[in-house]
Amino acid sequence: MRRFEVALSVVALALVFGCGGKSPAEQGPRPDPRVITREQMLERHYVTAMDAVQALKANWITPRGPDSFVVPSQLWVYFDNVRLGNANSLRTINTRDISYLQYFNGIEATSRYGIGHGAGVILAVSWPGGESLEREPDDSSVAESSSVVAPGAARFDWFTYEGDDSVYRSAAVDQQHYVNPVLAGFYPDPSVTRVGEDYYLVVSSFAYFPGVPIFRSRDLVSWTQIGSVLDRPSQLALDSAGISRGIFAPVIRHHAGRFYMLTTLIDKGGTFYVTATNPAGPWSDPVWLSSVEGIDPSFFFDDDGKAYVVYNSAPIGAPLYNGHRAIWIQEFDVASGQMTGPRSMIVNGGVDLSKKPIWIEAPHILKRGGKYYLICAEGGTGYNHSEVVFRSDAATGPYVPGPSNPILTQRHLDPARPNPITTTGHADFVQTPAGDWWAVFLGTRPYGDDTYNTGRETFLLPVRWENDWPVMLSGTAVVPYLADRPALPPQPAPAIPTSGNFRIRDEFNGPTLAPYWEMIRTPHTRWYDFTTSPGSLTLQARHAGFDVASQPSFVGRRQQHLIASASTAMRYVPTVDGDKAGLVAFQNDQYYYFLSVARIGGSTFIRLEKHAGAATAPDDGVVASVPVNVSASRPVYLKIQAGGGRYDFYYGSREGDWTLLAGDADGTILSTKVAGGFVGTLLGLYAFSAAP
Repeated sequence: MRRFEVALSVVALALVFGCGGKSPAEQGPRPDPRVITREQMLERHYVTAMDAVQALKANWITPRGPDSFVVPSQLWVYFDNVRLGNANSLRTINTRDISYLQYFNGIEATSRYGIGHGAGVILAVSWPGGESLEREPDDSSVAESSSVVAPGAARFDWFTYEGDDSVYRSAAVDQQHYVNPVLAGFYPDPSVTRVGEDYYLVVSSFAYFPGVPIFRSRDLVSWTQIGSVLDRPSQLALDSAGISRGIFAPVIRHHAGRFYMLTTLIDKGGTFYVTATNPAGPWSDPVWLSSVEGIDPSFFFDDDGKAYVVYNSAPIGAPLYNGHRAIWIQEFDVASGQMTGPRSMIVNGGVDLSKKPIWIEAPHILKRGGKYYLICAEGGTGYNHSEVVFRSDAATGPYVPGPSNPILTQRHLDPARPNPITTTGHADFVQTPAGDWWAVFLGTRPYGDDTYNTGRETFLLPVRWENDWPVMLSGTAVVPYLADRPALPPQPAPAIPTSGNFRIRDEFNGPTLAPYWEMIRTPHTRWYDFTTSPGSLTLQARHAGFDVASQPSFVGRRQQHLIASASTAMRYVPTVDGDKAGLVAFQNDQYYYFLSVARIGGSTFIRLEKHAGAATAPDDGVVASVPVNVSASRPVYLKIQAGGGRYDFYYGSREGDWTLLAGDADGTILSTKVAGGFVGTLLGLYAFSAAP
């Protein structure tokens, strides 16, 4: 793609067509941008000048200094629906003559929607020079901006998520305290590293794309997602992967100016790593380590220049019992980027083989005071989960168990205690510049007997050292919801909250999805956009359902609270029987609720489907339905309300005015206990076309 540098300055407010596809002349006089109210902006999809600048910078231009940018050559500029030219031909725009310009990705819009469709921001710009712009002749007919909803698509005007767990209502969070979990919802298997004053954290993503969310913090409490490590199809092949397969237990480390992320792609190639100089990306394509046969690999870079990979694999000889595993180590050659030398087993079974410990995994090596410490999870990632520690005088062992194992577990506590936190383990340690040690680890918050829908979450605790052994919790100590902050300068709350109670609304102003949105498996076509109807998310309905062979038109975000709601405004007109679109509470391909607008037998209904594996009822699991008249110009409002193990489903003709379609539905089908696997519930948007 050819590019050239120009200096850009925004001199007028950005405006988005939001009036049913009318031309500027039909819309009447343009309002004064300086007096647009917030309500008008939301209703008509106006955006501020700052929004326009951010959209330009994020989607179209690469910064080259404070006032200079590189503009893609496929940037087409429009005025009153007349194409003026692309970036290569537009050197100067005299804003005294042209006060509003429309821009969008001309190549993509032409090939997918027709000229004019996908019209984006209208803005006034000036480029340095002295020439006035003259319109260039254009042979193509230019269509007016897009209709309210493109055929075969569902348009979502906004999506609101709200969480209100009672345990946080009384938590007095201040500059001295934080709340657990620090990453609420399905963010399991955390790994953390520090570079300077910044901390970076990654978690498992299984069969969701993009893969391996990555967060940054300066106080270990306020975390901001800066992207996903595996955000290109070339990095992550998830075709036909079960929801709880895919990416297991990533590890992040930093060495010699380079970040490393090491993980396992289950059933699809095994162990690999990627590297980056900027943790926000881009990250390299995978480098495969075929000799590492197992899961949960972790890098350890020693101060003598050597490096190692430590991982879970089968023991020597036949396993002695179900769950009998071992921890292995092998040297890693940094220069070649490959494994070298023999591998050796450093832990057989767990702390005490005679007690038949199960699923020793998630190993990490750290060094303190000249000693090497190996921390591992033991007991399986369920109710009996724990964290244990071993120590050695050499990285390669031999390792001896610590005197007070496990150093973290909650399995021995009364399960009937108030607001329990359970299944704790899979920890990773990090040291602050002042020398303090902290651990991130996974845990769960059940609402019933080992029953939770939010999945395994990321918690934070200090690590204290007793007689040169680490301890996280001991005795009957519980993982606290409210705890003392690390001795680090407190940071502002992140723009996208990750802990405590909160409400967040996505207005879909583009140009990309917020980082918390996930897709199922690797997408190979672009079936969503923000340009068909600017200020909204459009999903192209495709003949791709919730089954292991499909990559559906679905985007979801994590349910992060026991008491939570998700709502949206959707414009959608199904055209043939079987077409449907709406709001989904999704656990896996066989366990989910789907609240939709659907066409059945020539009529349109709002209906609720319940899919519960083999227990799914006939007729697509329909629980309730009501007839409805829909129009492309008028949204339907949908809402899912979660309350522990019971869910309510609503619809309406305006936001806040809800009619109950089905109440007190069984929410335990969305739990790990019932549905199985390693993930949590996602609340999201989905569009399906019955036409192949």
